[in-house]
Amino acid sequence: MIDIYYVEDDKIISQTVKDFLGQQGYRVSVFPTVSGAKEALRVMRPGVVLVDWNMPDGNGNLLVQWIRSKWKELPVIFLTVRGDSCDIVSGFENGADDYVVKPFGLDVLLSRIKALLRRTGDASKQYLSCGSISLDMKKMLVRDGVEEISLSPSEYQLLLYLLQNKGKTVTRRKLLEEIWDSNGNYVNDNTLTVTMKRLREKLHQPACLKTVRSVGYRMEELE
Repeated sequence: MIDIYYVEDDKIISQTVKDFLGQQGYRVSVFPTVSGAKEALRVMRPGVVLVDWNMPDGNGNLLVQWIRSKWKELPVIFLTVRGDSCDIVSGFENGADDYVVKPFGLDVLLSRIKALLRRTGDASKQYLSCGSISLDMKKMLVRDGVEEISLSPSEYQLLLYLLQNKGKTVTRRKLLEEIWDSNGNYVNDNTLTVTMKRLREKLHQPACLKTVRSVGYRMEELE
């Protein structure tokens, strides 16, 4: 099931859209504020983001710009009222993939979503993140916020495996087996300790990367 994030503060419109798209097989989460949408996006990327122009705590256009600074290939559809051509131009300049003019027909919105997904696929699957750390599996690109981080192959594989198992404690033995032994390279336990130390330093000692004493490590979102 493809997730859709809908950033809209009008309860009637958002509920109507949510119910309709839910009937079409999509899972829709509604966010009535820009801040709420950002918080959710930091935790998980959906298949598509629908962004309304006017929000109570900020401009939807700025949210689109923020999304593009972190996840360049995440599909975004901009929603604007009829006649606001400057909104449309501004939305595209900051990275929206398409736009729908209010008031819109539900079938029109659905067709735009399907067309966009046909072009992009479910891009949400290529992104992993925890806290300010994000990893683009397609480009093998790691960022801390907007800063691009250069990692060695073993550091990248270590981070990737922990992010793929976010919320779970991964034992040291499992990490040694998955990252080194699977490539036919026997290493001792100290190799993992050194690699983890370097990874933490490059990522500026992230709070979401936790040590489980005498067991292993865990990537976990902060409360």
